[in-house]
Amino acid sequence: MEPTPPPPPPPAAPQAGSSSQATISLVLGIVGIVCCGLAAPFAWWMGQKEIAAIEAGASSEAGRGLATAGKILGIIGTILLVLALIWVVGFGGLAFLSALSGANG
Repeated sequence: MEPTPPPPPPPAAPQAGSSSQATISLVLGIVGIVCCGLAAPFAWWMGQKEIAAIEAGASSEAGRGLATAGKILGIIGTILLVLALIWVVGFGGLAFLSALSGANG
């Protein structure tokens, strides 16, 4: 009689990945810096919200880096957006742009 082989080990528990909120925060932060400044405040808000969820234990720790990066990019993008709005409204950016369009037409 042959000895029976030992049972196979139990399957490893799946690793908790980063949450979709952290990923969306990072993507919005990148978009807010590169092409659409209006996305930056949302990246800041979502990154902060996800970090709070991680600290409360409601979300996986694996998303902390993505959420932090999204939050930082959101802050930078928001600052750039505010500076652009100040330039357009406060320092004659509209007059400059209309002079450019008038010179070309």
